[in-house]
Amino acid sequence: MGGHYLDNSATTPVLPEAAQEALRLMTQDWGNPSSLHTLGFLAKKELDTARLTLAKRLGAGPEELVFTGGGTEANNLALLGTAAARKRLGNKIVTTAVEHDSVLNAAKELEAQGFQVEYVRPDSAGHVDPEALWEAIDGNTILVSVMLVNNETGVVLPVAEAARAIRRKKAPALLHTDCVQAFCKLDFTPQKLGADLCTVSAHKIHGPKGVGALYVKKGTRILPRVFGGGQERGLRSGTESLPLIGAFAKAAELAPRPGEVLPRMEELHHMLWERLRAIPGVALNTSPEGLPYIVNFSALGVRAETMLHFLAQRDVYVSAGSACGKAAPSHVLAAMGLPKERISSALRVSLSRFTAGEDVLALCEGVRTGLATLAKER
Repeated sequence: MGGHYLDNSATTPVLPEAAQEALRLMTQDWGNPSSLHTLGFLAKKELDTARLTLAKRLGAGPEELVFTGGGTEANNLALLGTAAARKRLGNKIVTTAVEHDSVLNAAKELEAQGFQVEYVRPDSAGHVDPEALWEAIDGNTILVSVMLVNNETGVVLPVAEAARAIRRKKAPALLHTDCVQAFCKLDFTPQKLGADLCTVSAHKIHGPKGVGALYVKKGTRILPRVFGGGQERGLRSGTESLPLIGAFAKAAELAPRPGEVLPRMEELHHMLWERLRAIPGVALNTSPEGLPYIVNFSALGVRAETMLHFLAQRDVYVSAGSACGKAAPSHVLAAMGLPKERISSALRVSLSRFTAGEDVLALCEGVRTGLATLAKER
C-alpha cells in the first residue's frame, strides 16, 4: 500500500527481513521446541537465539524474558500475576489514569476481586507528577504500574521516580512498566528504570502481530494466568510461536539505537508541530517535549472520525486516539481534563524511522483542506 502512513503507534509495517525470518522458521527448523528429538532440539536452539537477541536489546538476561501473545497479554500477566502472588503482603495497587486499556481493564478486574486501585491523574499536558505517585504509594501497596511512554500523547512518565518512591516508602510493591511504545525508540533498560516487570511488543517495532514479551526480573515471583505444559518457566504455557518470536528478534536486531534516530525524529516532530500550530482551527493536545514519535491534536469543529476518513481518501493515515479504543472517546485526553470538543475531534499522528518529510507535509495540507471543506459542509 502506498500513501502516507502515520499510524505507527497502532502498528508498524513488518520489515521484509523479519517476514523472511518468520517464513524460514515455518519451513525450516519448524519442530516443537519442547520435543526431545533432533527437530525439537534445532527449534529450541532457534528459540534460545531469539530470546538472547531480544534480551540483549532490552538490557536483560535471557532467563528474564517470558514470551507472550502480545503486549496486552504481557500486561495482564504482570498485573494479575503480581496481585495473585503478593496478596498476602497488601491490598493496594497504584497506576495512572492514562495507561493502555490492557492495564486499566486488568486493574478494574482486580478491583472486582477486592483490591484497592488508585489511579493517579495527569495534568492538562498529560504529565504525571512524581509527587502524586509518591503520595499514592504506601506500605500496603503491592504493585505499581506506570507506562514509560503514553501511546496517545507521547509523554514520558516518571517510572524511575516511582521506583524510588517504592524503595523509600518501604512498600512491598513490584514495579511494572508498559514499554511497548518506548522499546527501540527510547534509551532505557528495566534495571536503569528500577522496574521488576517490563512489557514489550513486536508489532510496534516493525515485527509481526501476535507476539510480545514480559521481562521478569531475576528472583521476582509472579503467578501464571495460563496453565498447561509449563513452557516459559511455567509463566505462559503453550507451544511457543517460534516464527513470530524469530521475526520479533530480527526486527529488534535491525532496529537502530535510539540515539542514531532521535535527532532526525526530533526534526520531523518540530516540522509537524510548527505546521499544525499554524493551521487555524487546530489545537495541540500535548507539550512538545515528549517522545518525538507521537503528536496529538484536535481539528476543532470536525469529529475525529470525519477528518480521519477525509484524510484517508487522500492516502493519509492517522488514528482517532488508541487503535485499541476503536474510536471511543479518549480516556487519556479525558483524564487530562480537556473539553469534550477537543476530545471528540482529536487525532493521533505517530511516526516511524521510515517517515519522510513529504508524509508530514501531506498530513498538514490534508488537515488544512479538511478543516476548510468540512467546516463549509457543516
